Order: sequence, then C-alpha cells, then structure tokens
Amino acid sequence: MTDRALSVVRAGALTTVQDLGRPGHAHLGVPRSGALDAPAAALVNRLVGNPREAAVLETTVNGCAVRPRSAVTVAVGGAPCPVMLDGRPAAWGAPLRVPGGAVLDVGSAVSGLRSYVAVSGGIAVEPVLGSRSTDLLSGLGPAPLTDGTVLPLGAEPGRHARVDVAPQAAPPAELVLRVTLGPRDDWFTPAAVHAFTTSAFRVSPASNRIGLRTEGPTLERALTGELASEGMVLGAVQVPPNGQPVVFLADHPTTGGYPVIGVVRTADLPAAAQAVPGTPVRFVGVRRR
Repeated sequence: MTDRALSVVRAGALTTVQDLGRPGHAHLGVPRSGALDAPAAALVNRLVGNPREAAVLETTVNGCAVRPRSAVTVAVGGAPCPVMLDGRPAAWGAPLRVPGGAVLDVGSAVSGLRSYVAVSGGIAVEPVLGSRSTDLLSGLGPAPLTDGTVLPLGAEPGRHARVDVAPQAAPPAELVLRVTLGPRDDWFTPAAVHAFTTSAFRVSPASNRIGLRTEGPTLERALTGELASEGMVLGAVQVPPNGQPVVFLADHPTTGGYPVIGVVRTADLPAAAQAVPGTPVRFVGVRRR
C-alpha cells in the first residue's frame, strides 16, 4: 500500500496548514482563519490538480523542507523564493514532480513574507469545524509544524496543470488599502480621520496572522470613554489606545473593545499578507457599496 504522507525535515520560522478557513462560526467565538494570501494558495492548488479548498502549507519568511514518502506533484508560490530538490535548483511557480524520499527545500522569501506549498492530494489532517486550517488565536486545527511532523496526504488527483510557469502578483512595494469609514469613525477627531486617509503609515514588525499592525501618525480620539465589546469582521481597522491602526487578518478575534475607524476591502487583504515590515501603507477612503 502506498504511503501517502509528508515528513517535515525543516519546519521553518512558522509553517502552518491552511485552506479556505472556517467562516460562519463567529457567533461561537471562532475566527475565520485560512490562508492569508488566498489567491496564491488557490493557484498552487490548481497547479498540482487539487481543488481550491485543499489544504496547503503556508510558510513565513524562511520557508520549510519536506520529504514525501511516495512520489507527489508539488507547486510553490506566493512569496518568490529559491526551491531545491535534493540539493538541486527546481522550479518556483510551476508543477514539480518529487520522488518518494527526496527532500524539497523551500528557501527564504526573496520578497514578500509567505510562500505556499501545495502537494497533490492536499494535506489531509483531520478537519475541525469543516476546516484543516491552523488558527493561531483559538488554537483550533493542527499545531504549527515542527521538525519531524508527519502529515497525511489525500488521494493523488488525476492530472496537474500543464504550464511552464504561472504568473503571480509581486509582493507590494507600497500597500494601498481601500477602506470604508465606520462604524466608529465618530470616536475620532476630524483631524484624526483626515490623517487616517491622507497620511503615510508603514507596516510594523509586530504584525502577524491576527493583524497587520501599522506605525505612523497617532489617531486622536474625540471620545475617551470605554466601548463595549462588539463583533469584529475581516479587514476591520481597530485603533488601540496607542493610536496606531491595526488591520484584522484571518486569525482576528471575533469581538473587540477598541473603536473600528474603518473596514478594508477584502480584495486588498492578500497583498497585506505579503507586506514586509517597513512597507509604506496608504488607507484610501471609498464609499459604501
């Protein structure tokens, strides 16, 4: 019987299993989770012949190395990075056949932050609430990878994509986030609201899968009282007491007690997943649709 499994040789700084996430459970206090750069995850799945919802590996900064126990097709995308197969250069952004026992090494990101590794059949860990995603906030799903972890794989799909290299968007040199003001923009002074949509911010090194933290002008409140906890959504821009906006990403809490000055368009969030610390950030105000 073929052993459909993947052994982790080098886990990297933070490598997690991610799929489309587990939306629809916020009323239970469960975040959405899922791949931060969903288009990149969907593309590598397509390259190896997996359905869009198959689970992939999401690496952070310095990649990972894995060894399949049987022959598989692999694709690496997202943040551009060197790919090595048993010590020899291999393709990034294209289907790659990896023999059983060979080591695939996904190197450090050349630009951007997060690379995605799809394996034919998908990562077949046990789903929790309908998703195989690792949620760093709630602890649901499989733990972040460690050296020696063995991951089960699903059945080999029939065919992978027949392409040389698939084009992918480059990580942003400047992060432009379209934002709809509210619901708590009235908690800030007019000058703060103006600064939010006209001033330059930058990505903070303290950013993670929970939120993209920014550094820039301090947004001053007009109201200084306490705000009762209320529901939070993906892309909500919460402003803590230090006045520095935080954009909520996939592992964000489902409630929060700091005012939300605006909400970023979902389509702009994949770029936030690839924005390295120091990347300039601009919030551009748009009307409600």
